[in-house]
Amino acid sequence: MTMIIAGTFQQQDQAQAAAAELARAGFPAAETTMFFVNPPGQHDRYPIGGDKEESSGTHEAPTGTAAGAAVGGVIGAAVGLATLPILGPAAPVAGAGIGAYTGSLYGALNKVGDATGPDADAAKKAEPVEPPTRKSGMLVAVCAPVSEQQASAIRILRTHGAVDIERAKGTITGGQWTDFNPLTPITPVAG
Repeated sequence: MTMIIAGTFQQQDQAQAAAAELARAGFPAAETTMFFVNPPGQHDRYPIGGDKEESSGTHEAPTGTAAGAAVGGVIGAAVGLATLPILGPAAPVAGAGIGAYTGSLYGALNKVGDATGPDADAAKKAEPVEPPTRKSGMLVAVCAPVSEQQASAIRILRTHGAVDIERAKGTITGGQWTDFNPLTPITPVAG
């Protein structure tokens, strides 16, 4: 693994110009790469898509589902009992089922992303502050093992309009960043 300097560009022509100037500055093509990074949440790390096993804000949904199903079931059964003379003996069962389903859906959705209540402040304090994540765009990355190369690569990326410039440890071989992980938090360069 070696030090990599990478910059994200919003325009492909800017990224291509930066890569061309890196080549003119003596950075080998085999140790330089350019590719598009998808927006957060669209890296397809799981078979059904997405980046994380669980969507943020959903940890309280099961509690809301259970509470909503219980309340909805009771209300639905009561409505079913009231309509017993009209709909017949299946009305309380159907009412309870429809009420439980509707209540569980409402309860789950009501709890997703819930940032209120007595435990909200404690939960916010317990959540670690996440380091900056990589933004979507064209990424130009180059191996720069010595500080002079790093300074040169940073200058070139800045000159061509990189919106984020980062340092990373990794391997670029044959023009491919072989151990690139789009979810790894970035280490921005200073200034």
